[in-house]
Amino acid sequence: MIVAISGGKGGVGKSTVAMNLARELEAIVVDADLTAPDLPRGRAVDLHDVLAGRADPMDAVVHHGSLCILPCGRTLAGARASDLAEMGRTVRRVERDYGDVVVDCPAGLARDVGTALHCADVAVLVTTPNRPALLDAVRTRRLALDLETPIAAVVLNRSRNGRGAQIDGRVEATFEAPATVVPERAAIADATRAGKPVRDVRPTDRVLEVFERIARQLERCHRRRADDGSLSRS
Repeated sequence: MIVAISGGKGGVGKSTVAMNLARELEAIVVDADLTAPDLPRGRAVDLHDVLAGRADPMDAVVHHGSLCILPCGRTLAGARASDLAEMGRTVRRVERDYGDVVVDCPAGLARDVGTALHCADVAVLVTTPNRPALLDAVRTRRLALDLETPIAAVVLNRSRNGRGAQIDGRVEATFEAPATVVPERAAIADATRAGKPVRDVRPTDRVLEVFERIARQLERCHRRRADDGSLSRS
């Protein structure tokens, strides 16, 4: 299963959600943000090198605590040398060798986002419970559906004072997908600062139930697509 984590707007916590879902799914996470990656970096070759044809994907994978990560480089030259046409083949190769893959997509609606969404079996849209972020997520949904990638879940991240719970029903109706509220909690902030999933930093925190619930929803969506024969990818 290949899961794309997207949403349109930057700063809504896509990378945090990607890391935590990868942990719950026991998946490898690919940092597909070619110009502003957020996941921990590697020490040698990275996704830039892979997409430029200079390295094998398996040589770029690093172990970061409990996670396996295919990190992205941080240079403009590396981003320019990357061939986006290789993204799908790279992610599918990683899936063959590692199993489930979580792709941390860049912000925006440019070609790099579409490329990552196109190679995914399902997508998760991450947003915050405010109008600008929700509008960007709506635009990302349209792009995903144009690419025939179904939305398996919507994450209302960084919810304060019950705001997410007040609108989750409307969000589900708009996106035609289950919405899950992730509250703003110290455990998530602590784990993010440490560059690790919550389970590795605060293994008894209740917020883990939220990430577990999203992970199970992704698995159910993937099984339904497998059962109805709609998983073929170009």
